[in-house]
Amino acid sequence: MGRGLMPEPFVSTVLLGTTALLLGGSAAQKKEHLPKIATGERLVTIAFQETGSRYATNKVTTKATKSGNGWTVSGEKIQVLDGHVADRLIVSARTSGAGSDAKGITLFLIAADTPGVTIERQSRIDSRNVALVRFDDVKVDADAVLGEVDGGGALLDRVLDRARIGLSAEMLGSMQAAFEMTNEYLKTRTQFGVPIGSFQALKHRAAKMYIELELSRSAVMGAHRALDEQRDDKTIAKLASLAKARCSDAFVLMGNECVQMHGGIGVTDEADIGFFFKRARVAEMTFGDAAFHRDRTARLEGY
Repeated sequence: MGRGLMPEPFVSTVLLGTTALLLGGSAAQKKEHLPKIATGERLVTIAFQETGSRYATNKVTTKATKSGNGWTVSGEKIQVLDGHVADRLIVSARTSGAGSDAKGITLFLIAADTPGVTIERQSRIDSRNVALVRFDDVKVDADAVLGEVDGGGALLDRVLDRARIGLSAEMLGSMQAAFEMTNEYLKTRTQFGVPIGSFQALKHRAAKMYIELELSRSAVMGAHRALDEQRDDKTIAKLASLAKARCSDAFVLMGNECVQMHGGIGVTDEADIGFFFKRARVAEMTFGDAAFHRDRTARLEGY
């Protein structure tokens, strides 16, 4: 998917929505939604970001208050991946505590057509879709809770770590494709009567990209291996941050270098490399940029 820049709702529905259901959903919720997701009949995403929260998942001002046998949800979420086409939204809301308390956050599974839900479609520079979603006194039943009441923060972090690992794999695929098409261009584009790939300066830069690509591959494979081996959550978190930081830096560098090596044509829509450049910018900041994950790694290590 990364090699082809496929604009499919994979990150939103599979890496986020499905993972949340698998890790925290009840038997009834899994039975209701997973078969429909598998057949493509249902799209599910997570609405967790808010204005000013940046990458902190515990900065939640959306509130959910008890209302009879259910809950009333009010607030606003930004940058909801594929929110305009999602059938279900998994929403983080504060049910206790205040401010940036890690505890007191609950996840709710809400149908997109529930009265009080307003969805505004937006687009990013890579042409992928996000949405601004508002909840105005949205009434949901008690069975809308995903996981445990007040325990959604920890569940959300587990989900995001798995999504980061999956997104890093997509970024790796995009880097591989961008490197290959640029390497081919260096071999076929001529200047001063010779292929530009024969210039020493470009050879050095191509070698640097190859090194960054292979370092990223090792980080991504290590993180996926931890998932396959069902390692503990802290280990998975550290490897997820390592992979995302590594791929964020490398993909942006590769996008910059590949566009420049293509010359003027690299910034036109006629050349595919420009689309990889744009995707690099967005993927870098999705689920935390490199600086965030380096800081997170330090905190996980006790610094």
